Amino acid sequence: MVVATEVSRSSRKLFERAKRVFPGGTTRTTIMFRDHPIYLNRGDGARVFDEDGHSYIDFANNFTTLIHGHCFGPVTEAAIAQLNLGSCFANPTSSEIDLAELIVSRVPSIDQIRFVNTGTEAVMFAIKAARAFTGRHKIAKFEGAYHGAYDWAEVSETTTPDGNNLNPPARANYIGMPPSVTSEVVVLPFNDLERTRSILSEQECSLAAIVVDTMPSRPGLIPLKSEYVELLNEYAQKNDTLIISDEVLNFRLGYHGAAQRFGLRADLTTLGKVIGGGMPIGAIGGREEIVWVFDSSRGSVVPQGGTFAANPVSMVAGHASLIALDRPAFERLEVLGDYARRSVERLSRDLGCTLSATGLGSLIRLHPKARPPSTYAQYFQSPAEKQFMQDLHFALLERGILISNTGLIALSTPMNESHIDALTAKLEDAIVSEGLFR
Repeated sequence: MVVATEVSRSSRKLFERAKRVFPGGTTRTTIMFRDHPIYLNRGDGARVFDEDGHSYIDFANNFTTLIHGHCFGPVTEAAIAQLNLGSCFANPTSSEIDLAELIVSRVPSIDQIRFVNTGTEAVMFAIKAARAFTGRHKIAKFEGAYHGAYDWAEVSETTTPDGNNLNPPARANYIGMPPSVTSEVVVLPFNDLERTRSILSEQECSLAAIVVDTMPSRPGLIPLKSEYVELLNEYAQKNDTLIISDEVLNFRLGYHGAAQRFGLRADLTTLGKVIGGGMPIGAIGGREEIVWVFDSSRGSVVPQGGTFAANPVSMVAGHASLIALDRPAFERLEVLGDYARRSVERLSRDLGCTLSATGLGSLIRLHPKARPPSTYAQYFQSPAEKQFMQDLHFALLERGILISNTGLIALSTPMNESHIDALTAKLEDAIVSEGLFR
């Protein structure tokens, strides 16, 4: 075990320093730990290394961002070359056109695109664009789905599923959220076809947009059912409601993006993470007749700017990353992801334990369930199940495996079956040695 307290002295000391300058000692709520977080200082391919020199196979990849792993040569070289020319400017550079042309050429639903700094900004501006284009205020989203830190996108992000209520209530995500925010959000039960049909029937011609993540991470990385996608498509077309395909996380699901894979007719698409090659980035793309609202020469219907929007370092890093993320790369990741999910299922059968896996392509989610969940209600975890996932996260960390504390696993192109075999072996050792299912 590599992260026993006595051999993580550097991380412990760094956390003591951090607590003096950061609320709670960290700058991200997603950094989970027991006594202290493990501080990393470098990465190489599929591995990361902490301040005490311990090595981990990185299945977190900064929450799905690093699809080529760490220190990927083309990205590193492009970023260094750009830094030698300048890190940022008050004027545009050709690099933003290069990345935009590449994305537009791949994604059928994107005619034009604008760059921002984060996925949160991308979703925020997409919602603003939908409201400006339709003249409506209300949006719809899935219960439990995460779309960044914009008030309307945050509604019911951590809600408890209520199967006895036909309409899931719109709940505030933080103390002090104005009641006017929740009144403008319609919450849809994920993958629950009949309840969703009933809810949408009450919202004829009233929604500006439905924000859709075709395989949202927070509600369990469960793919949307094809009939559910068709319901959303039909409603949007009939009611002149825009569909915002949030692919900040799931753009890595296919060469043409997630909406194309699922058959979702997206009007606007939000991107981030893998399109930046490990650098901060976000983007809003869509049909030309919609994204014109960002055109300042036509009156700035929706003003959109940012000091670091289309930052050239992010642009060249993202371009290098996407060029390498070609069709063969997607095919390899698809095969590897299937192998990983089958390996978890086989382990669960062999051990007779309640462990299952969901996901598609390079994304896997572990669940303390006997069967893979298909709805948010089925996914929702009891306090004991949440504690199991925390225990499993730390048990794997102690064995040199880094995954998200929620059980999210993101594969990268440097990985192969040996990395999956190592994950499976460490999972078995953690479950058996720690008695996690007793």
